[in-house]
Amino acid sequence: MSVERLPRVDRPGIASLLARLPLFQELAAVQVECIAAQTRTRHLPKGEILFHQGEESHGFFTVVSGQIKLAFASAQGNEKVVEIIGPRQSFGEALMFMGRPYPVFAQALSDAFLLQIPKQTVFDLLRTDSNFARAMLAGLSRRLHSLVADVEAYSLRSGAQRVIGYLLQLHAQQEKTEDESSLSLPISKQVLASRLNLTPESLSRVLHELSCANLISVQGRQVRIHGLQRLREFGL
Repeated sequence: MSVERLPRVDRPGIASLLARLPLFQELAAVQVECIAAQTRTRHLPKGEILFHQGEESHGFFTVVSGQIKLAFASAQGNEKVVEIIGPRQSFGEALMFMGRPYPVFAQALSDAFLLQIPKQTVFDLLRTDSNFARAMLAGLSRRLHSLVADVEAYSLRSGAQRVIGYLLQLHAQQEKTEDESSLSLPISKQVLASRLNLTPESLSRVLHELSCANLISVQGRQVRIHGLQRLREFGL
């Protein structure tokens, strides 16, 4: 992994990236430029660890390209995927304020390029800009809402409903509009199973069940939806 302070020539581009993030959209251009000057880049090849469980937090991260897996090892030695972070998403904000070590490890699922915003830079902004403080609180609230929704899904929804929900979300993210369309899974089925709180065997059974119902067909990481509305109704 290479860690470097951004060269001066890259800062306008980084400032442009930061300005499009929800946390920074209300900041003045000069404030965003100050953040960009303190921002560091992280380049991770596929499979490399960004940080280990138990390490101290020194700031938060934003993904520019690639995907980052947040996970922890259970007492039985199994890996539990907590979240998959993609482009324009951030993570690690809450731990900056708590002063606690990371409860998870972060690993690149593909070659990834990230920005790291130092903790002190964030704290300085919080002291001087109420808009940024509100944006940070809104960001943390969205993350909490997402986690609560995950717990609700794991507790109240069947395995088939979880898989269908994921496919419908992926359909929207990949900006598909057709009733019948092909999706490319961005993560392996093993990672997907862990993310949905299923065993790999359970995920395979659900995909087989949906295939037998002629709702989808699966080949490797390619999933073809044969009827979006029928799939949605099946998950109700």
